[in-house]
Amino acid sequence: MFTSLRTEEAERDGGYGATAKRMGELVQEIPGFLGEDSAQTPGGLSVTVAYFRDLAGIEQWRDHAAHREAKERGRAHWYERYSLHIAKVEHSSGFERSNAAD
Repeated sequence: MFTSLRTEEAERDGGYGATAKRMGELVQEIPGFLGEDSAQTPGGLSVTVAYFRDLAGIEQWRDHAAHREAKERGRAHWYERYSLHIAKVEHSSGFERSNAAD
């Protein structure tokens, strides 16, 4: 889980949008990547939860050259702060309202 507060520079784009899009494409190539959910506020607060089958996939993403470069640029220009949490999901459930007329 990656929670961040972006800088005003990132909000004006400054390459952030294109880089985020590219990272979203690249992470899909990592073996064991299962998907992600994200949400953000107009003020720059963002939460992204990425799902991987195992720690090996997470480590491969962490070490990916383009991802490392994006992280460096993020620390230098795009983030006021961020936190990263790696956790194991022991149980998951969900609900989705049906669109079918009853």
